[in-house]
Amino acid sequence: MTERDIDTLLKFFKALANENRLKIVGILSKRECGVGELATTLGLEESTVSHHLTKLKESGIVRMRVIRNDHLHRVDINELLSLQRDLFSSERVAALDGGTTFEAWEQKILKSFIRDSRIHAIPVGYKKKLVILKWLADKFEMGIKYPEKQLNAIINTYHEDHATLRRYMVDFGFMKREEGIYWRIDWAMPEF
Repeated sequence: MTERDIDTLLKFFKALANENRLKIVGILSKRECGVGELATTLGLEESTVSHHLTKLKESGIVRMRVIRNDHLHRVDINELLSLQRDLFSSERVAALDGGTTFEAWEQKILKSFIRDSRIHAIPVGYKKKLVILKWLADKFEMGIKYPEKQLNAIINTYHEDHATLRRYMVDFGFMKREEGIYWRIDWAMPEF
């Protein structure tokens, strides 16, 4: 996402970050209005409405046209659709993270729950548990089938409660199990 795109999004969200401006957008999406009509409808001063309209026009949400002495305002639906198409696609919104990763957070969790290459406590929270299970799952090779006894022995080198961790690895989708044989599978973040 470019700096210009980010600036456009900031203007858009700042423009809508006010209850009166949201009401104005609602009114103008139904019909064109002048400042006086909006002021009366909303119970605001005309100068206040003009200020709000300026913010909305700067963001591109509202357009104005002049007919003789009247200045009529309306929501620019095409601009909203353009913003939705160009800036609110899932890829563009995901790019807003600025390239950050969760590695720092994951490292903090690992430091909190793992000491001397052993899990000293199994986290209660779902996301923290995922980090620990991912770390443990990485100790098993893909394509290798592990009998339950062997799997338990490996898990015991990292934590004494092999039964709970073995069950979690299956329940959380890091391993498959069939007739007492376990194998590692590719894990992917579940969809919501």
